[in-house]
Amino acid sequence: MEKTVRQLDYPVILLFSVVTACSLIGVPVFGYFHGFSLLDWVMFGVLYMASGLGITVGYHRLISHRSFDCPAWVKACLLVIGGWALENSALRWCADHIRHHARCDQEQDPYNATKGFWHSHCGWIFQKSPHRDEIYESKLRKDPIIMWQHRYYALIVLSGLGLPFVVGYFNGGWMGGLSCFLLAGVARVFFVLNSTFCINSICHIWGAQPHGTEDSSRDSWWISLVTFGEGYHNYHHTHLRDYRNGPKWYNIDPSKWLIFTLSKFGLAYNLQRHRA
Repeated sequence: MEKTVRQLDYPVILLFSVVTACSLIGVPVFGYFHGFSLLDWVMFGVLYMASGLGITVGYHRLISHRSFDCPAWVKACLLVIGGWALENSALRWCADHIRHHARCDQEQDPYNATKGFWHSHCGWIFQKSPHRDEIYESKLRKDPIIMWQHRYYALIVLSGLGLPFVVGYFNGGWMGGLSCFLLAGVARVFFVLNSTFCINSICHIWGAQPHGTEDSSRDSWWISLVTFGEGYHNYHHTHLRDYRNGPKWYNIDPSKWLIFTLSKFGLAYNLQRHRA
């Protein structure tokens, strides 16, 4: 078979090089000479949870797999905080994810784990995919909220980076704004990105397969600790529409807990469950 030639995506490479350099070099150096306040760390934790759950609950379980339904304003809120993760618009992210399930471990799989850890973890985002197909976006494009978020994605990203600066500024002036921006803005994006990448890489290479061996997906409970329950990946690949990735009551799955809680207030409904 002829090898598929992929072009490098230089804007993405530049963007993520800057985020990585600032997070691994800039943040520690700034912390050493200036330090970070309690507010900076609180904002880091709050925005890590918000943007992470925006991806797991909003992008993944709501949009990609239709695991539950919710009012339009709840969907809009989830897509805004999901956009703060800097993982592309819901239209692009979800289309790629739907293609991942449709073509898992094949050439068309965006983060094909058979190509190794680096490719499935983050290498795939640095290349322009020749396999992007309208069929995976067609239904998504019919949703006005998804298209609204796609059109204003850049502004949503800027709001997610600007919020910690504004909060820090009112607490400590320009230096307070800078410190909060670096920790709760840039570094938080770096850690949310890599937690998501671990699902594509680690959860397709290492772990148990108690629910099926049709593809490379694996369960890794410890990955669920940093991904709000997404580590039960073998179960997810076997039962795609289940709103729970961790089906047992003791499984660590904050995303399912949030969806279930929303349902008790009428803010989520039609929760999908696999019944053994």
